[in-house]
Amino acid sequence: MKTITIRYFASIREALGSGESLQTSAATVAELRDELIARGGAHAEALARGRAVRVALNQLMSDEAAALQDRAELAFFPPVTGG
Repeated sequence: MKTITIRYFASIREALGSGESLQTSAATVAELRDELIARGGAHAEALARGRAVRVALNQLMSDEAAALQDRAELAFFPPVTGG
């Protein structure tokens, strides 16, 4: 099991709070996202597969195939547009 720190930003933060720390056996970002979606409720809605969600792993933009290491920090946020 790995301990992962998760941070949520913008509209995802409004739905889920600022973040959490959790124990997981997920090997990749995609597996962890699916684990969070499986909780149902606000997690399923905010992180749904049909929604555009960006991910940063240890403060670097990442894709969902990235491997998770113990004590990693994962951030979820919606795409940002300029104006």
